[in-house]
Amino acid sequence: MSLYDLILRNGTLVTAEGINQTDLAVVDGQIAAIAAELEGTASAEIDAQGMHIFPGVIDAHLHFNDPGRAHWEGFTTGTRALAAGGTTAFFDMPLNASPPTLNGTSFDLKLKEAQAHSLVDFGFWGGLVPGNVDSLEELAERGVIGFKAFMSNSGIEDFASVDDVTLYEGMQRAAQLGRMVALHAESDQITSILARRAREQGKTGIRDYLDSRPVVAELEAIERALLFAQDTGCKLHIVHVSSGRGVALVVEARAKGIDVSCETCPHYLVLTEEDVERMGAVAKCAPPLRPQAVQDELWQQLHAGNILMVTSDHSPAPAEMKTSPDFFQVWGGISGCQSLLQLLLTDGYYKRQLPLQTIVSLTSASIAERFALEPGKGSVAIGADANLVLIDLQESSVLHNEDLYYRHPHSPYVGKTMRGRIHRTLLRGNTIFLDGQFASEVRSTLIKPKM
Repeated sequence: MSLYDLILRNGTLVTAEGINQTDLAVVDGQIAAIAAELEGTASAEIDAQGMHIFPGVIDAHLHFNDPGRAHWEGFTTGTRALAAGGTTAFFDMPLNASPPTLNGTSFDLKLKEAQAHSLVDFGFWGGLVPGNVDSLEELAERGVIGFKAFMSNSGIEDFASVDDVTLYEGMQRAAQLGRMVALHAESDQITSILARRAREQGKTGIRDYLDSRPVVAELEAIERALLFAQDTGCKLHIVHVSSGRGVALVVEARAKGIDVSCETCPHYLVLTEEDVERMGAVAKCAPPLRPQAVQDELWQQLHAGNILMVTSDHSPAPAEMKTSPDFFQVWGGISGCQSLLQLLLTDGYYKRQLPLQTIVSLTSASIAERFALEPGKGSVAIGADANLVLIDLQESSVLHNEDLYYRHPHSPYVGKTMRGRIHRTLLRGNTIFLDGQFASEVRSTLIKPKM
């Protein structure tokens, strides 16, 4: 009789603590043993010789738009793209599902779709909008990661941005419920007035859009949010910070005792405003891509350990929504969840010398800790879920559209040489992706924060 269900042999294990040549054993979906030249037998073995073994990535910020707008992406295609990129869990934002996740009923609708179609584990952000503060409790009871709000126009009618009173009262309620508030931090007054002024003058090009969302709009919104967090005691998370100065505000606030963290995204680390001017709509996002000097400051903050996580902010849309002579009308969202890990391995290792252990922290360990996930997530340790990705770091390849598993296979990273081949992805010891092939059976589950 076999001692283990599965043994991975001869791999190079990468954790936030270090890198070691070792074997891993799995029983009932959890890691049961970690040792060099592990003794014992298993029902199945995987030879990981030449492979690096990472914890499965947790993508804490993306938009699969399911239910209601699955034709933009959906759990079926989106989670296969995740598995192909080494991701074993994600947190879906409340928009652009229709209805957005604003109450218990809409949560239940999304949960039903994810349970039926998601190839990887999932968590949900609830929404915070004017009029739904009284619904936050039923969302918390169902297990949302926290509550997402926009301080500027979200770009979609059914998810309104918060006024200051809604944000303040929502943060008070979130604090009482023990949940975090995540904010898209851009000043609506600055961005909306600059955009309106430009369009009234017939300025609707790429450069005009970039100029309408200056870094100061991000800084002003972060400062206002930090003031509310300090007063309410609410845990705060600033999503997709695009500037080093924005990160610095978070660092200063933490030094004052405010419970705040921030994330950035690969597009802010890899692409600049020159790229959006060259590529056009495929590279449009908000906050927008920044000048090289701003990107350099962001990398400095990353190297200093001041950015807790990197997320994809995958926000797809059909091609027709990315086409308009008015760049303000083009859907703003970058498709990138499949490339998250490889982008960090590429730019973060060769160009910027980001250690592999740091990449693990940015994509799994720190995320599990910050969002207080249930035990077993985000680490490779005895008793942890066997959520793993096997990567051949000796290989590299150019990304092509046909390599993408998105419903709409476009991305600003097409044409980029990517380091590392994602060979295999395992969810609780079960292979869900192997060299272009996916598991036929869904075994995913809802992830909740610890209470």
